[in-house]
Amino acid sequence: MKTFSHLTLCAALILGSAAVVSASNVRTDYDHTVNFAQYHTYSWGQVKTTDPFYVKRIKDAVNQQLQAKGWQPVATGGSVTIFCVDNLHNQKETQTMYDGFGGGWGGGWGWGAWGWGAPGGFGETTTTTTTQQVSHLVVDLFDSATKSLLWRGITDQDLSSNSDKNTKNLDNDIKRMFKDFPPKGGR
Repeated sequence: MKTFSHLTLCAALILGSAAVVSASNVRTDYDHTVNFAQYHTYSWGQVKTTDPFYVKRIKDAVNQQLQAKGWQPVATGGSVTIFCVDNLHNQKETQTMYDGFGGGWGGGWGWGAWGWGAPGGFGETTTTTTTQQVSHLVVDLFDSATKSLLWRGITDQDLSSNSDKNTKNLDNDIKRMFKDFPPKGGR
């Protein structure tokens, strides 16, 4: 019974860590010397994506977040200029599954093949390798006058074959990206 509870715990940990791996990864950084309170308008620079449908989707999601923070879009001449770029790449993922742990207490002393007991081991294993398409999106905010990078948001996301799901994930990632925007502190 104790062995069964250990195996159950191991399986739960493996499944839990797999769920974390498949989640998106959102990171932000900014120039800590900048007072973001001086910025209230923004204009769009270039948005380069591998899928042309995502240009509007990215702009809409970023616009929604910035306007909720009181920032206003202007066609040209905003105090901040936004640039975005994505990169799609294939990532290989390897997964190994064990059919059983074999071994156990043998006829003698020790644990399976480790000691005097009956032969044991880790049972059968199956390893599969799959290729997962991953999107890497970078959103940069530059001071329009000085051309200095003010803020950067990055997200990595496993892509689905379902476009609606990818769009929903993009919206959620950009929402998380701008959650604590504008940064507090600075000068």
